[in-house]
Amino acid sequence: MAYATVADVQASMSHQMSEAEQNQCSALLDRAVIYIDGANEQASDAAKKEVSIRMVSRAINIDSDIPLGATQGSMAALGYSQSWTMGTNASAGELYLSKQEKKLLGVGAFIGASDPLTYLEGSV
Repeated sequence: MAYATVADVQASMSHQMSEAEQNQCSALLDRAVIYIDGANEQASDAAKKEVSIRMVSRAINIDSDIPLGATQGSMAALGYSQSWTMGTNASAGELYLSKQEKKLLGVGAFIGASDPLTYLEGSV
């Protein structure tokens, strides 16, 4: 079950979604659950909803001239030049969790330490 609705995503977008975009949005909201629960199933409902909206609106709001999977691109005018770099992480039109979204879910890179001697003393 999705954490946000198509109407929630529509409210965050600058243009009215077409019927095709609404269908895509619904499918992406269902898929976003997998990413969110994979990161932290125990996150608050509000965080899950916000992250769902951000992930899906980012995936839908891409420029149609940018190929799916592109991480970098460039265009030129009169010289008729165009180039794209295809990547594996955080690319155009794909669902991914940004650093901010990971923070909202309570996951990410944390600084910590452990004392192996304390662990060993407890097992003796």
